[in-house]
Amino acid sequence: MSANFEVIKIFLLTTFSFILALSLTPLLTNFLYKNKIGKQIRNGADTPIFSGLHQKKAGTPTMGGIIIWLSVLVLAVLFFYFKEFFPNSILAKLNFLTRAETLLPLGALIASALVGLLDDWLGVKGIGPNGGGLRVSQKVLVYLVIAIIGALWFYFKLDWDVLHIPFFGDFSIGWWYIPIFIFIIVATSFAVNQTDGLDGLAGGVLLTSFGSLGAIAFIQGRFDLAAFCGLIVGALLAFLWFNINPARFFMGDTGAMSLGITLGIVAMLTNTALFLPIISLILVIESLSTIIQQLSKKLRKGKKVFLSSPIHHHFEALGWSEPKIVMRFWVISGVTAVVGLVLFLLDRGLGKIIN
Repeated sequence: MSANFEVIKIFLLTTFSFILALSLTPLLTNFLYKNKIGKQIRNGADTPIFSGLHQKKAGTPTMGGIIIWLSVLVLAVLFFYFKEFFPNSILAKLNFLTRAETLLPLGALIASALVGLLDDWLGVKGIGPNGGGLRVSQKVLVYLVIAIIGALWFYFKLDWDVLHIPFFGDFSIGWWYIPIFIFIIVATSFAVNQTDGLDGLAGGVLLTSFGSLGAIAFIQGRFDLAAFCGLIVGALLAFLWFNINPARFFMGDTGAMSLGITLGIVAMLTNTALFLPIISLILVIESLSTIIQQLSKKLRKGKKVFLSSPIHHHFEALGWSEPKIVMRFWVISGVTAVVGLVLFLLDRGLGKIIN
């Protein structure tokens, strides 16, 4: 197929994803409100600032991330079966599900979404440590298990052991690829989980990140992977329509966990993992602020670096309004996503000159 058709295909799938997610949202929100599947806000002595700032959000439905991954899954299955049963139809040409490019990220998206959904359910029911679902350490363990599966798939099934270092080239690193893959997936997942704390924040940051990686995949000729990113972008746009302040529902771990893991896998598939900290700089800052805060409290006898962590809560404690924090973080995220894309293009151009 021509590149022009691939562009049309990607934008069509992105639009379909947006429309489907937008259409499914009223059904989901009615179900969540009717069954009182609301967010429980921590109210402990260890989080006085967070609890004070967010207590008014208690009861707001969670699990809104279902809209995102369900829309992607429905369209993936729909167009795959159009190709199977009506191979000559125009809709069959919209199939983007392939083993080489999209089967693994889609599988990881759905598997981690279901685990996140379970965590959300435990939190709503008040089951688990402090009545809040899984501990952070338990979530990291889940990330670790999924990352190990993905690393083994890449290394043994896809026979990948090459890591691209920007402006230096590709390097075959052998079995070291496995722990590096695991670290990137766990770090990305943890970062998205930490960023998902204000209305629209994680959704907007993920939107620019997947948009940038989708553009990179298209430039590399990975059109199906670019289409997959487009579907996530479309669903995220619909999600944000209802998630901006004041949020009608929250993303929940079913969204944050799945999208964080998938973002890392797409970065590995495009071999742009070392561009990801620039593309998704906000995610890096958010996760580092949490790590710094926890280390400070342990090593400095309870002393904190930030008023509250992650860093978006620090700005809340300083008196910034929630929409102001989110919008400014969106702006930063948009700029860094473009900077990362530009650096990728410069690196690609340099590589062609050298070769």
